[in-house]
Amino acid sequence: MQNVPLIDPFARPITYLRLSVTDRCDFRCTYCMSEAMQFLPRADLLTLEELDRLSSAFIDLGVRKLRITGGEPLVRKGIMTLFQSLSRHLDSGALEDLTLTTNGSQLARYAGDLAACGIRRVNVSLDTLDPEKFAAITRWGKLAPVLDGIAAAKTAGMRVKINAVALKGVNEDELHALTDWCAAQGHDLTFIEVMPMGEDMGDALRLGQYWPLTDVRARLAAHYGMTDLPLRTGGPARYVRLNATGQQIGFITPLTHNFCESCNRVRATCTGQLYMCLGQNDMADLRAPLRASADNAALTAAIRAAIARKPKGHDFDYSRAAAPAGNVTGKVSGQMPRHMSHTGG
Repeated sequence: MQNVPLIDPFARPITYLRLSVTDRCDFRCTYCMSEAMQFLPRADLLTLEELDRLSSAFIDLGVRKLRITGGEPLVRKGIMTLFQSLSRHLDSGALEDLTLTTNGSQLARYAGDLAACGIRRVNVSLDTLDPEKFAAITRWGKLAPVLDGIAAAKTAGMRVKINAVALKGVNEDELHALTDWCAAQGHDLTFIEVMPMGEDMGDALRLGQYWPLTDVRARLAAHYGMTDLPLRTGGPARYVRLNATGQQIGFITPLTHNFCESCNRVRATCTGQLYMCLGQNDMADLRAPLRASADNAALTAAIRAAIARKPKGHDFDYSRAAAPAGNVTGKVSGQMPRHMSHTGG
């Protein structure tokens, strides 16, 4: 039973784990977290050793892709010891891909060490190339260190993918500039729709930021020419190639195109909560079985029980701005009250 792969109720193999190692971040991006965030006490977080053990349990059950997330993962104290330890699964062949998503602020410091651990790819969140806009979006961030980090990752031999959240009225005018910059630098580029997550999800700012990627795609197609690609990388993105530049562009569209039919991933938080779907509130506590015994029997059983509850799809929908009558769950229909940073993206 230990080595039987994880299969959800809809016959989808679960081969991809996104693991948050911290809820903390050195930015306060407007679409991700509140400016006055209340972070978890450090004692509530899984230790680096527990994060390793949790990851390894999933790898034993057939997970082949592990993405480390946050918050900002590189602000976690001692984080390189986790990457160094997890690299053994790359060496053994049990893990095909170990990577991370980062805001890039600490990347210049860690790029060489990350590459030495076998990390071949890194995703960097970057919504604008304008320093003033960058400061406004991130509230606390500065653009120059992020660009330095991206350059350091490229120098270290890692492929960089830029993740840009499409923000109406904010980076609309940079669509071609950001695309051209990525083409010139040799970086892949993926656009992401703003997701209805966080306590301010229904306010005018959040709703006003929503820029459907159907429009982004149409503008790119008109300017560059576009060819659909059958490529699947284990994530939710759909890919195209721009004819004029030859570059690959991804679109993550939870609102305009539900991507759930091929979902192969689950998300674990830094406190050991397993979310089977980003757009649902159901979760399983893995910290208790992890700490209950030195062997993995209880942990494995808890993982399997959680996967048996994985839903068919998410329920994101901006149009449902109010909770239905009789709702006692605290969930606003179609929207998630928890911040994106809590689940790890």
